[in-house]
Amino acid sequence: MPLWERAIIAAVVLAIAVVLAKLADIAMRRVQLRAGAETRYRVLRRAVMALIVFVAVFSALLVFPQVRAVAGAILASGAVIGIIFGFAAQRTLGNFVAGILIAFTQPLRLGDRVTVGDVDGVVEEITLTYTFIRADDDTRLVVPNEKLASDTIHNATIVRRAQRAEITVQLPLGSDLENVIGLLGGEIADQREPEVFLSGLEGAATVTVRALADDPSKAEILQNDLRLRAHRCLRAAGIYA
Repeated sequence: MPLWERAIIAAVVLAIAVVLAKLADIAMRRVQLRAGAETRYRVLRRAVMALIVFVAVFSALLVFPQVRAVAGAILASGAVIGIIFGFAAQRTLGNFVAGILIAFTQPLRLGDRVTVGDVDGVVEEITLTYTFIRADDDTRLVVPNEKLASDTIHNATIVRRAQRAEITVQLPLGSDLENVIGLLGGEIADQREPEVFLSGLEGAATVTVRALADDPSKAEILQNDLRLRAHRCLRAAGIYA
C-alpha cells in the first residue's frame, strides 16, 4: 500500500476519533447534576475523551509498517520500558490517579470554598492532573491533584445542611415555668427534634424553643412560625394577657 494511502487512512481514523470524542463530550455535558456528581462526571468525561484520542492516535500510527516494527520491539521489551516510563512519569501518573480519587472520594467538589495552604478560594475546575482554585482576588491557584490528595484541606462548604431554628421567650420570674415548658412542648410536638427548656433566670425567665429545619432558608421561616405559635399558645393559656 502506498504511503499516501496509509496517511489518508491514519487521517480518517484520527478525524473519526475527534468526532466521536466531541459527540461523547456533548452528550455527557448535557446532563445537569449536583456539585458532587458533577465533579465525578466531569473527571470521568475527560478520562473517556483522553482514552478515545489515545486509542485513535495509536491505531493511526500502526497503519505504518515502520511504526508497527517499533511497537513490536517496544512490546518485546515492555517490562523494561514500563519501569523506565513509570519512573519518568511518576508525578504525572500520581496526579492522574489522585484526580480520579478526588472525583470519587470528594474531599472537595466544584463550587466548594476551600483553604489550601494560606489561600482561600472556590474550586473552579478539576482536571485529570490539576485543580484550579479561584482566589478571592480573582487569581487562579493551580494545584497538582497529588498534593490535594495528600495534604490537609479546609473545606467550608461540606457541612450539614439541616439547621436548627431557635427562639427565646421572656417570662416573669413568678410564672409557672414547668407549665409554660409543657405548653410550648405540646405546641411544637409536630416539628423535627423539638426542644423546649429553661435557658436563663437573669432578670426574667428565658425559655428557649428549638426545632430542626432542612436548610438555613427553611430555618429562618420556621423561626418566624415558632414565634407566632409560641405567642398564640401563651396568650391562649392566659400567660400573655
